[in-house]
Amino acid sequence: MSYAMVVSSPGGVENFRRVARDIPQPGAGEVTLRHTAIGLNYIDVYMRTGLYPWPVTQDLVTGSEGAGVIEMAGPGVDLAPGTRVAYTQPNGAYASHRVISADQLVPIPEGISDEIAASVMLKGLTVHYLIHHSYAAQPGDCVLVHAAAGGVGLLAGQWLKAKGVRALGTAGGAAKCALAAAHGYDAVIDYHARDFVAEVRALTDGKGVQAVYDSVGAVTLQKSLDVLERFGTLVSFGQSSGPALDFRVNDLARGSLRLTRPTLFHHTARPGWLQSASGELFEMILSGAIHVEIGQRFALEDVATAHKALEARKTTGCTILTT
Repeated sequence: MSYAMVVSSPGGVENFRRVARDIPQPGAGEVTLRHTAIGLNYIDVYMRTGLYPWPVTQDLVTGSEGAGVIEMAGPGVDLAPGTRVAYTQPNGAYASHRVISADQLVPIPEGISDEIAASVMLKGLTVHYLIHHSYAAQPGDCVLVHAAAGGVGLLAGQWLKAKGVRALGTAGGAAKCALAAAHGYDAVIDYHARDFVAEVRALTDGKGVQAVYDSVGAVTLQKSLDVLERFGTLVSFGQSSGPALDFRVNDLARGSLRLTRPTLFHHTARPGWLQSASGELFEMILSGAIHVEIGQRFALEDVATAHKALEARKTTGCTILTT
């Protein structure tokens, strides 16, 4: 038998329930994967609450990244049972077992644990597209990253440093600021205590930054525009504080600014991108240029508690669910 943590209707964490299921069987081109580690991400909250709509006529199994061991392989699959693999795709991860298309999987290299792989497939590949495509940061650039002590933020600080980019960050509280500062940031601003707009202006001699990577949304987006230099780029890739409903296109006119709203799964749909980008990500980890900070671990059956901690901003780094 296997099990999944499901919700039947959008709402709070009390909607999670454990459902026993038969171990699913793979079809052609598919494998049955036994999860060993599952990554927790804010997109899971968006799905659970209905901010990102899903058909309410069926139960939702959310969770968008994981790692595990192939138990069965269907016809036409080259990956053998026993192979350790990882993936990121929308929903389906909050389960002990799942069927998944083999072309969505990447083998986990020796030297990288299942927990590390599960914690970076969504977050690490998000950092990859943010700093190589959404705004391709160059050596000598100065950029701002919000939520610098979160899973994406800690990976971004290190990767930007490796690229020779000056990274400024924001975080809430002294402990989170110290954690981010230890992961590649040139300076980290405590937004609980200081106005990050004034601080960024001071740190850049009034010039502003070339780009802002903003996953917070409502409470930061307008101020993010204020710290951009002329022709700067705002990369809005999340809304942990809610959508920025006060934004108007004319707001970009204050500095001939650019705005992009990318999503990871548009990138993974590009032929060859998943394999290439995950290979680069794993290489950065194996080389020691990126250290993955797993700040919390919860049993999958305690996913409601994990969601509460994430929404209350009580987590740092990556959070792992174990089956």
